[in-house]
Amino acid sequence: MNVLMRAAVLAAGLLWGAASAAQTYPDRPIRLIVPFPPGGGTDIIARELGVALNKTSGWSLVAENRPGAGGNLGVETAARSAPDGYTLVLGQTSNLAINPTLYTKLSYDPSKDLAPVALVATAPLVLVVAANSSYQTLADVVREAKAHPGALNFASPGNGTVAHLTAELLQQSAGIQLQHIPYKGANQALNDLFGGQVQLFMSSIPTALGQIRTGKLRALAVTSGKRVAELRDVPTVSEAGYSGFDATTWFGLLAPAGTPEPVIQALNAAANKAMASAEYQEKIRAEGGEVLGGTPQALAQRLSHDRELWAAIVKKSGAKID
Repeated sequence: MNVLMRAAVLAAGLLWGAASAAQTYPDRPIRLIVPFPPGGGTDIIARELGVALNKTSGWSLVAENRPGAGGNLGVETAARSAPDGYTLVLGQTSNLAINPTLYTKLSYDPSKDLAPVALVATAPLVLVVAANSSYQTLADVVREAKAHPGALNFASPGNGTVAHLTAELLQQSAGIQLQHIPYKGANQALNDLFGGQVQLFMSSIPTALGQIRTGKLRALAVTSGKRVAELRDVPTVSEAGYSGFDATTWFGLLAPAGTPEPVIQALNAAANKAMASAEYQEKIRAEGGEVLGGTPQALAQRLSHDRELWAAIVKKSGAKID
């Protein structure tokens, strides 16, 4: 058998093996790495997706929190896992589109080390203060920040997160200077906001919505171009005087690079089926998010576009992490 024939036979064998594996996939629980601590927006969306996937396809999706380094540790864990379809990651704008520019050294390349499966959801952020804060509006914050540059501080779930960079963008738009206090996730940031250690918190809406509803937090502005249905009385940053301001975070499902294409397609189909369920859509809307779905190619295009978009914002802010 000549070299070309042997290569053709080998390729056919690999394709048959991948297709055969996809027919029986999955035959055990799938690990879904959540690269942030429990209780935050990424964690909430991951667990709701797992519940929906189990109900619509009977699959078992087990969320595993692997926080650290702005989400990098969890994403790296997924990227270095076996490409067999049994390890996924729920990445988001920060660790997929921002961190490649923000970090001088990154142990993974989202465009090379991960295979897109599907866009899951998108959500704006919300600037909040504790209920006992003297700040009633975004204008109050801007006024104080201009009178005392650098005196006010704001919390974020970590360096390089969309919350961090959105707050940097807000400072650029308003011509103010705030002090950034990064946390390892949202829960500790909320605790310190309640305790008065920080004055402001730029948060994902799913993270803060429950506390806003109970009156423990006051929402000053949302970062999307239009108001959020679950916070219909809260103005957008644009409405507060900064026309054109629009910053949101998206969440995407990815597998390690090299995962067989039939498995990727099976994952995509099951994920879209889960996201199409009325129950899942209602739960995500109730958390202030919007369900997306779509093809792996749509996620790849979004990743490429936003990597360029946020790279410009990172460079303008001067933010850098070694």
